Formats: sequence, structure tokens, C-alpha cells
Amino acid sequence: MKTLLVLGYGYSAAALAARLLPQGWTVLGTTRDAAKLDEIRAQGVEPLLWPCELREACQRASHILASAAPNEAGDPFLQAASRAIAGSGASWLGYLSTTAVYGDHNGAWVDEDTPTTPQSQRAILRVLAEMQWLALDRPAHIFRLAGIYGPGRGPFKKVRDGTARRIIKPGQVFSRIHVDDIAQTLQASMARPDAGRIYNLCDNDPAPPEDVIGHAAQLLGLPVPPEVAYDRAEMSPMARSFYGESKKVSNQRMRQELGLELIYPTYREGLAALLAAEES
Repeated sequence: MKTLLVLGYGYSAAALAARLLPQGWTVLGTTRDAAKLDEIRAQGVEPLLWPCELREACQRASHILASAAPNEAGDPFLQAASRAIAGSGASWLGYLSTTAVYGDHNGAWVDEDTPTTPQSQRAILRVLAEMQWLALDRPAHIFRLAGIYGPGRGPFKKVRDGTARRIIKPGQVFSRIHVDDIAQTLQASMARPDAGRIYNLCDNDPAPPEDVIGHAAQLLGLPVPPEVAYDRAEMSPMARSFYGESKKVSNQRMRQELGLELIYPTYREGLAALLAAEES
């Protein structure tokens, strides 16, 4: 029986579980939030309240996916349960990282062979966690995710309520990916393991963030939100850190080696689908 153990069951893992469960998979997922146990169970997933003993779950797992944020020592699950994970019989391990590990490239292209030059502390810790997973004597895979959007994570709410702004920083460009394409990529890798391989997960069209906001407004038939210069924009420290890095991320390896056609090749198809789902 195919059984997926998710270490840190969240947004992307839920999209993957939604694909696997109808195909007869068993999915187990950890959460730190006891209030989410019933919600996870309602999705058909067996919830595990973390911290907990993982030996039995690891022995059951044919596949293991880790998606928890690292701490100062790297991956928290490897710190707590490395023996159980390393001793599992899983034929595939996946770690969800971030394209922030590449740092800033002034809008130039990067791929998986580009050296990691992380700038933020969170990206530095991601590189550490990647190394820890790859150091296991197990078939680990690294997935570097671009900005994630999907149901409940789109720009429409802010555009509708008038709080959206088009922050202008000349030369700024981001890559992004719909959560459904994350799920299909992970499933494709599970079917075609390649231990130690690193994949960028992003769509085909890196774009300035203001273009995405403007397109969302056009889809809604609303006025395009006003422009605000980056140096005058009010942003959280986290948001401002994103604007400190500009790069175009290549997904060529993901598409070619895993034989994928993206469900949403660009943000245009992705936003149109989100809006259609909202209005249905």
C-alpha cells in the first residue's frame, strides 16, 4: 500500500493529498495545532499531533514529504526523529525548500546549477536544511518553490476591498507557482525517483509583481490599483525582504525530466481559474 507521511502538513501538502487520496493512497500528516486535527481528519488524512513518536509512522510510509520551516539548527524533524526517518523503508523522500536560496541576481535567470547565495537568515537556514536532507543515506529530493498562490491565496480580495497597491521597483521580477502544479510535480517525482535531484518549482513566466495585480484587477473589471514607489511603500519586513531579491527562475529541469505540462503555465491562467472557482 502506498502511504505518504507529511512532516508539517500545510497548504501544499493538502493539495498533494487531494490528488493521492482518490487513487487509494493513505496519507498521514503532522501538525503542531491541536485545533486543526479535525480539519485534517475531515480531508481524509490521518493527523498526528507534533511533537510525537514517529517510528511507527515512518515504518508505515512508502514516501515521506517534509515541509516544515527550519530553525537555527536546520530541519526540526531531522533533529527530533532522524533515526526513525533514516530507518524507514520509504522509497522517496522530498523536502520543500525555496527559490530564496539563490539570493539576488538582478533579474537574471537562475537554474538548479546556479550556486546558492542566500541573503536572508530564513534562506540561509533553508540551505542548511537542504544539506541535512541530502546527507541522509536515503533517496532524498529537494524542491525549491517560488511564490505560491492558489485557492485562498490570490490577489483578488485586496483588489476588491481597495487595499491592493502596485509597488514599483524598476527591474523587479518574481517567479511564482500555483499550488496544484506543486502537487502534480511532487506526484510525478514520486513516480520517477531520482535520489539527490534538485528541482525548481515555478511557472513559465516570471513577471513584475505589479503586472499580476493589474491583471487581477482587469479580470475583476475594476480599476487598476495605484502605483506606489518601492521606497515609499508601507510593507512588512518579510514583504520588503522579498523585494530585496530579483531573479527569473528556470523550470526546464522540472518539465523535461518529469515530463510535465503545467496546469497553469502563467499567472494569467492561474488567476482566471481562481476567479472562475470563486464565482462557480
